[in-house]
Amino acid sequence: MRIIAGEMRSRKLKAPEGMDTRPTADRVKEALFSILGSRVIGARVLDLYGGSGALALEALSRGAHSAVVCDVSAKACAAIQENIDALHCGGRAKLLRMKDTAALAALEKQGDAFDLVFLDPPYRMSTVPICRAILDGGLLRGDGMIVIEHARETPPDIPPPLRQTDHRTYGAAGLGFYERENTEGGNGL
Repeated sequence: MRIIAGEMRSRKLKAPEGMDTRPTADRVKEALFSILGSRVIGARVLDLYGGSGALALEALSRGAHSAVVCDVSAKACAAIQENIDALHCGGRAKLLRMKDTAALAALEKQGDAFDLVFLDPPYRMSTVPICRAILDGGLLRGDGMIVIEHARETPPDIPPPLRQTDHRTYGAAGLGFYERENTEGGNGL
């Protein structure tokens, strides 16, 4: 696993030990960031099920302003922190070791809002409550986007007012791109 492009290109990333995480394949990550394009530049990023932190760190390498990476697993958080330290981006990356709902509540309390939210939850988990918490907590900026990685055969359920703007499949994985229905001046894909 590595950073694909940008200022930290080709730098290796550590993955957490064990089978509890499912790192995003390089080709899926490359496709994801190709689709996002310049939308990443200057973005504030939330990677809610961080695993290794690869998506947030890739975003930082490609010009994102800052990133918050969350995971509940001690092994994942150890790998994420090691990657943040190895890439010298501690000033732009923040790690939260807590459950998804607790992380969202803490971020809401701090008044944080994000341009890009990456969700790569366990494949059988419903994304409706998490998306609802992101929207209700004001954590997605007006023209922000949520990107969800999911099992190819089971696209995520999404609550209104989110709408799918793009969807791609790569082997067993799918990527869904979601924005608010009534986003004025949004970038769209």
